[in-house]
Amino acid sequence: MKITLRVRVKICCIASIEEARLAIEQGASALGLVSSMPSGPGVIPEELIAEIADIVPPGVTSFLLTSQTDLEAIIEQQKRTRVNTLQLVDALPTGAHRALRKALPGIALVQVIHVRGQESIAEAEQVTPHVDAILLDSGNPTLAIMELGGTGRVHDWEISRRIRERINRPIFVAGGLRPDNVREAISRIGPYGLDLCNGVRTDGKLDPAKLEAFFCAVR
Repeated sequence: MKITLRVRVKICCIASIEEARLAIEQGASALGLVSSMPSGPGVIPEELIAEIADIVPPGVTSFLLTSQTDLEAIIEQQKRTRVNTLQLVDALPTGAHRALRKALPGIALVQVIHVRGQESIAEAEQVTPHVDAILLDSGNPTLAIMELGGTGRVHDWEISRRIRERINRPIFVAGGLRPDNVREAISRIGPYGLDLCNGVRTDGKLDPAKLEAFFCAVR
């Protein structure tokens, strides 16, 4: 039976309808569905993303993780996959968020900020007015092969806390979350939601025991 949690939990890198159902049964309020990425785990075909999005029940959010930065490409991805939320894992050109809102009314926009230093605070503040939520992750888009998520690394939670205090949008926190550190993350940052992939998987597959342990820790 699904139990409502004070802190929302998004389980990312969902790879099948079975994984989606398992995550929802444990209490996930959102699922992350990963489209083509330059690196990282969890990529599945858009056809499968659409199949999973179609079975997500009311009250559970379906996130499409997209590395696209071209406006028309993002719009077409959303139409093909039929998700209700776009997780934009890379920075977009000026004006793109406004254009997405106009083209996709009713579709939520979540911008990822990769926390690499103090400059991430200003980056979050700048984009906040144009999105529905901010997701703080541990990637590095400046590398030759960009890291845009799924690193399994913990970033500087003090910077995350400062971002949460400065902006007026919900904050999701990702990066290296596990059953043994999630309580500290909640206490230090005070996020709206948590986002994880590797911390509840074994050999790349969603692990029911790890998933249960994580939700128990959150509760």
